[in-house]
Amino acid sequence: MHKVTFLPEEKTVRVAHGTSILEAARAAGVPIEAPCNGASICGKCRVRLAEGDLARISRGGAPLLSEAERAEGCVLACSAGILGDIRVTRETGGDAQTKTQIMEKGVSFEVRLAPEIGKEYAPERDETAVRAGGALRGVERGDTRGALCGIVADIGTTTLVAELVDMTSGRTLATRSAVNPQTAYGQDVLSRIAFASTPQGLAALRDLIVREINAMTAALCEGAGVRADRVYELVLCGNTAMLHLAMGVDPSSLSKVPFVSRLRGGESADAGEKGFDISPFGLAYLPPILSAYVGADISAGILAARLHARAGRSLFIDIGTNGEMIVADNGRLCAASTAAGPAFEGMNIRCGMRAATGAIERFELDAAGGVALRTIGGAPPCGICGSGLIDIAGELVKAGVIDETGKFESPAALPPRLAARMIGEDGMPAFSVAPGIALTQRDVRQVQLAKGALRAGVETLLAIVGLRAEELDRVLIAGSFGYHLRAESLINTGLLPRAFAGRIEFLGNTAQSGGRAFLLNRAHRAEIAALVREAEVVELANRAEFNELFIDCLNF
Repeated sequence: MHKVTFLPEEKTVRVAHGTSILEAARAAGVPIEAPCNGASICGKCRVRLAEGDLARISRGGAPLLSEAERAEGCVLACSAGILGDIRVTRETGGDAQTKTQIMEKGVSFEVRLAPEIGKEYAPERDETAVRAGGALRGVERGDTRGALCGIVADIGTTTLVAELVDMTSGRTLATRSAVNPQTAYGQDVLSRIAFASTPQGLAALRDLIVREINAMTAALCEGAGVRADRVYELVLCGNTAMLHLAMGVDPSSLSKVPFVSRLRGGESADAGEKGFDISPFGLAYLPPILSAYVGADISAGILAARLHARAGRSLFIDIGTNGEMIVADNGRLCAASTAAGPAFEGMNIRCGMRAATGAIERFELDAAGGVALRTIGGAPPCGICGSGLIDIAGELVKAGVIDETGKFESPAALPPRLAARMIGEDGMPAFSVAPGIALTQRDVRQVQLAKGALRAGVETLLAIVGLRAEELDRVLIAGSFGYHLRAESLINTGLLPRAFAGRIEFLGNTAQSGGRAFLLNRAHRAEIAALVREAEVVELANRAEFNELFIDCLNF
């Protein structure tokens, strides 16, 4: 057994010979971000060792590290085997939990107050009955009718948002956001499903999310001066896999044909039995789920956008590691999902990062080749987040720096100011975005794969319902990530057809705003459940035309 000490936490664990640093960190409860879940393909789990300790590990992942990083003692935690006692310095990068940019609000509509949870006061006994849909849940001493709160939690693959709502007035009392702690076990859904395929893995991921939601609940209640036992319902929105993990349900059926969800949604469970720290009479409600890869976050989005009630033809898209999309043709819904991968979250990108302080989120080139960029928080640039990545790719395509096949042009063919930014990075062409930050040829290929999957999904879905792009009345972009995108960049990269120009609207976090409507009016639960039962859901992976379109859509 070898002793491993992690800094700056000063946490120590003993592990067997050959154990990876990543496995040791997880055993010690030390968070090391590993978006690819130890597959040695993202290069994000960098840690640092002193020179003397480098001799006591087997170093792997060298191609993903620059010469300068290797010289400074950097290794990848997932591929470095422990051969002796070592001390490992974890790169904290500041407080990512508080500095990550997370969209907390979305488009909504006026909701009539008629929540599932209600109270009745009996003065002769001086007690208040707590009921759910008319059924008695419990009795409280005194008149507590004025204390009736609920929480809406949007469990995203990358981020969490929780909102404390007064169900007697509909008023939001407090909102809080955080990074999903499960990101330490993989940035994408499939990595987490694989990790949760054992009872131990499922328990670990469920414990992480439940503890984080409980911590957010406690902080929300403290900030608003509300007792946690006066919170009676928790509405959990999220993609299908995240809800399986939150409820402790084996998600393995989501990753293999015929891709079946073990949860249907549209139902409630006892909150205490699921580990959530709210009222002992509290419930946890899951909105209806359309399919294995079109989850309750999209059901909430349908409700928030009133997609089914809009006249004309709409395309609703939630862009992220998965791209969920729905065509609404005068109330008729047809949904699909495509795996875009983690590039839009800044992962698998050489200088990629999540949307945290210092991340480049806007990028423009002027006619003379001059660069203008904006970072989150106005801090010095330290990486590229998803919206910045699409901006950079779109601007370079528009300027001719990247051709339609995704290849960088020769510097000789470019204007001098742009040619001066063409550099070599680890033996491949790259464009210098800012000092120490570049977009490499490999990064461009990752963008092509992600945008190709989404564009092919859009084209296939439109073909299935018999519509052309120019026949749509509106294109609705939902989600935290989508809200920070520019329509021009979506079109310049070819992620969306040029025919969509002038028709694109950004809705924000509709999972959150739709979840609030579910909380405040129980009638919307039956309304959306009926729509979900009638909606057509298409499995794109099973369609030959999608695979053919995917190849065509790789080009810019």
